[in-house]
Amino acid sequence: MLYLLLALLDRLLAPAPNDRRVGWLRGVIYAHRGLHGAGLPENGPSAFAGALARGMGIECDVQRSSDGHAVVFHDWELERLTGQSGAVIERSAAELAVLPLGNSASRAETIPTLRRLLDLVEGKVPLLIEVKARPGTRVAPLCLAVRRQLEGYRGPVAVMSFDSRVSRWFARYSPHTVRGLVVTEDGRRTMTGKYRRHLALWHARPDFLAYDVRDLPSRFAGAQRRRGLPVLTWTVDSPARRQVAFMYADAAIAEGEGVE
Repeated sequence: MLYLLLALLDRLLAPAPNDRRVGWLRGVIYAHRGLHGAGLPENGPSAFAGALARGMGIECDVQRSSDGHAVVFHDWELERLTGQSGAVIERSAAELAVLPLGNSASRAETIPTLRRLLDLVEGKVPLLIEVKARPGTRVAPLCLAVRRQLEGYRGPVAVMSFDSRVSRWFARYSPHTVRGLVVTEDGRRTMTGKYRRHLALWHARPDFLAYDVRDLPSRFAGAQRRRGLPVLTWTVDSPARRQVAFMYADAAIAEGEGVE
């Protein structure tokens, strides 16, 4: 009885999208933070160019600079990937654009803006943009920065986030933008965790889910997939996980040995 009630509420509060809107998400291998490795830093221009050269979709991470630009970078802090101290949000896009990524001494391998990535991709391959937010983040300025960069872009593109507020914002203020909810069940496999997943779904009103591959197969993900939400899965980094993705998801966000 409870399962049927939750299923009914899912349909009412987070209706499934039209397949014409989301069908392009399926059957794609997305390069996780670009096709990085072997001296090519993650979320760097060369990693993205490598994915383009192979005709792969691209997944990237975006957050906001101090002057309100959407920049492509995963970590909150700069240290791991640039050797610099401090948070991304504390620097302007121009300051970030001159920081070498990884061990690269090339001026080309610096933190790109979202606009730079969009100009590189030019609609040639599908693009997934993970909007980075955490508790305390003001999502409206962040989402607005992303939306501004997407204006006029022609090509298959979607935004997604662990934070349901991001998908909710795009549902309200940019409804034409395909939006997704990123989900992990890690440490949340209790009954309380189950309810929270449904609450996040109802609040986000997503067009698709991006699911932790370690949680597949999942009853929650399977139910959403059967009613029409594409399920993408991350991070597919081995042949075994690639097989899991093939069996239980519609597309893989892959890196390393997970890339065929």
